[in-house]
Amino acid sequence: MMRHAIELAGQGRYSNHPNPRVGCVIVHEGRIVGEGSHLKWGEAHAEVHALQAAGAAARGADCYVTLEPHSYQGRTPPCTEALIRAGVARVFCGALDPNPKVHGEGVRQLRAAGIEVHSGLLEPEVRELNLGFEQRMRSGLPRVIVKVAASLDGRVALANGVSQWITGEQARADVQRLRAQASAVLTGIDTALADDPQLNVRDPAIELRGRQPLRVVLDTGLRLPAAARMLQMAGETLVMTSAANLLPGAAAAARLEALQAAGAQCIGIGLDAQGRLDLREVWRELGRRQCNDVLVEAGPTLTGSLLHQGMVDEWIIYYAPMVLGGDARAMAVLPALQRLEEARRFELQALSRIGTDAKLVLRTSAGSATNV
Repeated sequence: MMRHAIELAGQGRYSNHPNPRVGCVIVHEGRIVGEGSHLKWGEAHAEVHALQAAGAAARGADCYVTLEPHSYQGRTPPCTEALIRAGVARVFCGALDPNPKVHGEGVRQLRAAGIEVHSGLLEPEVRELNLGFEQRMRSGLPRVIVKVAASLDGRVALANGVSQWITGEQARADVQRLRAQASAVLTGIDTALADDPQLNVRDPAIELRGRQPLRVVLDTGLRLPAAARMLQMAGETLVMTSAANLLPGAAAAARLEALQAAGAQCIGIGLDAQGRLDLREVWRELGRRQCNDVLVEAGPTLTGSLLHQGMVDEWIIYYAPMVLGGDARAMAVLPALQRLEEARRFELQALSRIGTDAKLVLRTSAGSATNV
């Protein structure tokens, strides 16, 4: 039953940000009498949907829920109270909620009401549903996922910058799903100027329920044109720029005004020793904005900086069966190493075929915590 609850949780993977993905199944005398998933932030949680479907059959039933029921009044009432009122006999949780407001408290409330509670059922699979949410709850930082489309020799564009399209149509459709699952899609100003990307989800088959991931541009010099296509799309665009550009009388004042008039939100970020936006401050700001997973679609410079600084939690590479040659642009600009021991290592999580291309999913071998 927990495996079915995991499947149900996937129904909210595109639409319930910033909340975790949760599925619930109510079982009475060996028969499923109710099921539900959390579909949209601010709306009923999975347990409530399942209890409504079960009705009176919930009394004395077993509840299988992927995440510990939440135990405080937020935008919705506590699910613990709903389960207690319904009279369920046992609750099986896949994992405890990493939110410190809930962690263990939901279980405590249920047990205090005489409900038998078991946790840890299929926990590794359950935790995979909400790696970004878990990381943000524990560290205040989002999970950083870098996506790259490359040739077999690791090139992402020709020397003249042409890159459309290295990968095939099915790989590009898969990227739409990656975007839909992310809280935010982030790029650098060089990519924004070269490609004029939309950074939105355009696949009509993906049920977003009214949301689009936040679009984020790292733009130290505030060079993003007010006519950029992403500013004409539904959803929000956040431009992170040098804090100096937001000071009264700054040279960029006219550009700032034009971007804001076009609908962009512009905020100031401190600079690092190289005069670039401080990436640690970028992640902290996105964590404050309740971003769980940030998908980075950027050029070699920003990708290289993230890899070099140990800020990549997951790296997804789509390899196309072609070779672009030595003059083409590499997927990441990185400093030269003197010893093999200095190499940053990743663990292969998945390898699959997407149309004519291969998809690799890698995670940092040291764990999933962003190095901030």
